[in-house]
Amino acid sequence: MSSAARVTLADVAAAARVSPATASRALRGRGDLSTATRERVRRAAAALGYVRAGETRGRPRGGAGRVIDLVFGTFHDPYTDEVVAGARTTAAALHHDLVLTTDRPDAEDDWPCRIRSRGTAGVIAGLMTPTAAQVAVLEEASIPIVLLDPPSEVRASLPSIRTTDHAGGAAAAEHLVERGAQRFVLIGGAPAYRFGRARVAGFSAALRRLAPTAPLAHVDGDWGAGGAERACARALRAVGGQGLIGVFACNDEMAAGAYRAIAAAGLSVPQDVLVVGFDDVRGARWLHPPLTTVRQPIREMGAAAVRILVRAIEGEDVAGEVVELPTALVPRGSTARMPGATASDAPASSHPPARTLEA
Repeated sequence: MSSAARVTLADVAAAARVSPATASRALRGRGDLSTATRERVRRAAAALGYVRAGETRGRPRGGAGRVIDLVFGTFHDPYTDEVVAGARTTAAALHHDLVLTTDRPDAEDDWPCRIRSRGTAGVIAGLMTPTAAQVAVLEEASIPIVLLDPPSEVRASLPSIRTTDHAGGAAAAEHLVERGAQRFVLIGGAPAYRFGRARVAGFSAALRRLAPTAPLAHVDGDWGAGGAERACARALRAVGGQGLIGVFACNDEMAAGAYRAIAAAGLSVPQDVLVVGFDDVRGARWLHPPLTTVRQPIREMGAAAVRILVRAIEGEDVAGEVVELPTALVPRGSTARMPGATASDAPASSHPPARTLEA
């Protein structure tokens, strides 16, 4: 055909030997289609010169696009608030604007297509692992993407920002042993995300090294306070033996649930049970007693994601870069040595780069 304007979706579908609905889903990066089908449709569309009505393909010409999309499943919780603060400040310093985009559950309203349609310069995807189809939509539009604390391992070509989760879990075990714990409860997260597995592995390895014969009850919660409360209640009944109990929860919200389970069991923190969390979101210091936790530099993670993304926007090759920021143990009242003792909020120990969820 002599004019791209005359090419219809039906023409593309016929050339690719699929239905118009399948062709539409393939071109939009939506639906559960095979890679071969998507590629066949895209090749047919390219060969015919098909352009969807009103489509904007990638960033505006001339480098005028100065907008960064920050994508999360939800916003306005302690974790994302910190990420937004760090990302917004750094984006402004680098002369970019930050847009908050929600990953909606509607498969027909996929975030990469919304982002592509408005000429975004680059994307930070937080606490998610984009599908191959979603990444393809962005790559075809020349929109770079950086992953912030992805919940699973990702394609080697995608840059990501992480923290030293394994070292943080180890620091929690070391601290509990040093403070005199003799029995241990480990509350992991379900689903078992990449960062949760690393925290559990770090704690378990350090405990085997420091107290190989100590009783350990490993249970899992749903990353929230309610699930952790139920899991901790089971673990307190199962851990057995005598002596001070040390609890490590893989995020601060689960640690708050552990507090409730400990109180319901007729025990107290820190007289009977020492508790360590992970993240150091703002609510950690509001618990009674204030929560000892492993601090993630969450605000700095947002800033680092913006910096690496701007490098990509400006044409630098950042493929496969992994930035790991150090965690630090923050002792507070939940692991005080003596009843009523106070502890500083300053980090007591940090771990060099080696390498949550919603808090």
